[in-house]
Parts: sequence; structure tokens; C-alpha cells
Amino acid sequence: MNTVLNSRGSVPEGLGGSHPVGLCKFTVCRDDSIYEAWPDVAIARGERLVCVFNECTHHANREYTRIVSVLSDDRGRTWSSKIPVTEPMTKQKESDPHWNCPRITAMADGSLVVIVDLVGGANEGNSPESIQSNWLYRSFDRGETWTGPCRTPAIGIVPDRLVVLQHGKHRGRWILSSHRFITLEEGAQCWMQRLWYSDDQGKSWSAPVTIARSDQYKLCEGCILELSDGALVCFLRENSFTGMDAFKAISRDGGETWDGLYRLPTPGCHRPVAGLLKSGKVMITYRYLPGGKGGWGVWTQNLFALLTDEAGCLETDRNQTATRVLPIDYDRSQKADTGYSGWVQFPDGEIYIVNYILDDAPLAYIRGYSLYEDAFVVEAD
Repeated sequence: MNTVLNSRGSVPEGLGGSHPVGLCKFTVCRDDSIYEAWPDVAIARGERLVCVFNECTHHANREYTRIVSVLSDDRGRTWSSKIPVTEPMTKQKESDPHWNCPRITAMADGSLVVIVDLVGGANEGNSPESIQSNWLYRSFDRGETWTGPCRTPAIGIVPDRLVVLQHGKHRGRWILSSHRFITLEEGAQCWMQRLWYSDDQGKSWSAPVTIARSDQYKLCEGCILELSDGALVCFLRENSFTGMDAFKAISRDGGETWDGLYRLPTPGCHRPVAGLLKSGKVMITYRYLPGGKGGWGVWTQNLFALLTDEAGCLETDRNQTATRVLPIDYDRSQKADTGYSGWVQFPDGEIYIVNYILDDAPLAYIRGYSLYEDAFVVEAD
């Protein structure tokens, strides 16, 4: 079963019983009066899906921004009305702040944590007088209501989700991460991904730790994945718009020191979002952007998912990493804008991805995708 819906599509029939091989698409939230983008998703208790995203004037205009959530109790087939997470922000001038990219984490105590960056000023806040701060909101009722904000020590933009380590002597450690760039004295830009960690559930935090830093590569939008042996891998977008692979750095001490850079065979990788599947494989969703002139003025056209394994994540030789790449969606709009995603996996193996897209809508909206791992490869009889 491979069901493709338009933005007003209905729920496919026949979802019970054996799972469909392929991809099913759903509308998570569509409001043609507002631009909806940069979603993430978590599974709350009772297998409720909670999706958070930014509603704003436009990708290129943040005069109005607000972070909202929507809920689903039927695995993303239908969704609730929007619930505010933050207060709205309205700009009067460029230096005024706006909400940017939220990420959500389901915690062991049943609560949900949203991290979102607040950005103000030129160059996405990358100037001395500008604003780059990251804020924490929390829900103790499966996304029905939200408390906050609580300021975190993280300085930068496009935060990773709150990572809670599960293995080894650093089990329970919280990690926050974000990126920024600075202009060096000679005029070159230096891009960096940094983290802050807490061993007391956010009561106190470390000084910033540099994951990766370069004046050659534009490293950003890092996603930290903990592997089953406790090693951490941070996957990084390269922002030169030339179609480069994702880069990665590796830590074996709970994020305190990092080794790298190494390349992952993912050409054109923007905004990687990585996680471990129940099979032991690793899946990374990402915007595919090959660079060049773009197609008829359009840059952001595709969302892909990559399947690899833990050995591939730790491999330092690009050519020794096994991958399979699955196209998830294509934006047909003349003003296409897509490819920031989040995803989860249910206990029975169903994977649910959220993404933003224009496609046949006047403004961007949030779309969901259901699949199983055999969408990548099916064993022959």
C-alpha cells in the first residue's frame, strides 16, 4: 500500500491488520492563514503523538512567530487543534526577537520537554548586539498544557533536542546543543557546534564544549545520537549550499571531548535528524539539497531518509559506510520549502515522520508519514 494524499487528503483505509509496505501520508496541521514550519514529534504516554512547530508570517519574514503543538491519539491519522506552547512574538524592528526552531523530547518521568531558540538581529543573531538564546518548556499532561519558559545556558540557533544519555557512567546526563558562527579578525566566518551538559537534571550546567569548529566548512544544525555502547555521534549540516555530505564528530566520554570531522555518505544533507531503530539500524531524515542553481529558482524540494548501522556511524572512512536512501516527499510548489523533520518509532515498529511542505497549499503546513523499516528493503521470498 502506497497512499499519497494531497494536503486535504483523507485517512487511507485498511490500516489495520498487516502493516502497509511503503509510505502513507497524512495532514498533521494545515492553516492557510499562517506559515507552519520546522516541526518535531515525540511519543507521550499512552502512545499519544505530540507534534510541535513554528507558526509565522513566512520563512523569510518573522514579524510574527509562535510555537504551538498538536496531539494525536490514533498514531497520526487525525490531529487536534493547535495548543500554544509559547506566547506569540511580534517584531517592530529587525533587532526584536522571534521564535525559531522547536525540538521535543519525551522524558522518563512522562513529561515532555521542548527546547526552542529565540533569535533577534542581523545574520540570524550572529552579531555582538544580537540575541541568541534557548528556552525550555515542559508539559506534565501529555501536551495538553505547557509551563515555562526557563532559560537554558545554550547560546546559538537551531537547537538539537534535549538528549538524555542512557548508557555507561554518564547515564542520565542531559545534553543541549546549538550552532553559531562568528566573524574572525581577518573577515572569515568560523562556524561551530557546541554543547552544554548537566548531571543534575538541569540544576547546573557545564561550560560550553566545542563539538566541531571550522572556517572551511559551514557546520550547523547538529544532531547528537547516542549509540548502544554509549558512544555519541553528532551529525552536522554543511551550509555552503554546494551539495556536501553531512559531517560527523564522535565522542566516547559523554560529550566532554570530540574527535572528527568525518564525512557520512549523504550528499546534499541539510538538517539531519538521527535515531536508533528497534532493529538496531540507524535512520536519519534530512532535506536533500544538491546545490547548483536550483530548479527554476527553487532550492528546498526533497525530504530523504537514510538507513545505516552503528558501525557506519563510527566509521571514519566514508567509503566503508553502508547506506540505503529512501525518498520521503517532494515539494511540487513553485515556491517549494520543505525538509525540516522529526520522527519517532512505536513499539511495534511503525515509524512516524513529521515535515513541513507547501506542495499544493498557499502556505507551508505540516505533513506526516507512516512507514516501516521494510520500506527501505523487503526480503525476497
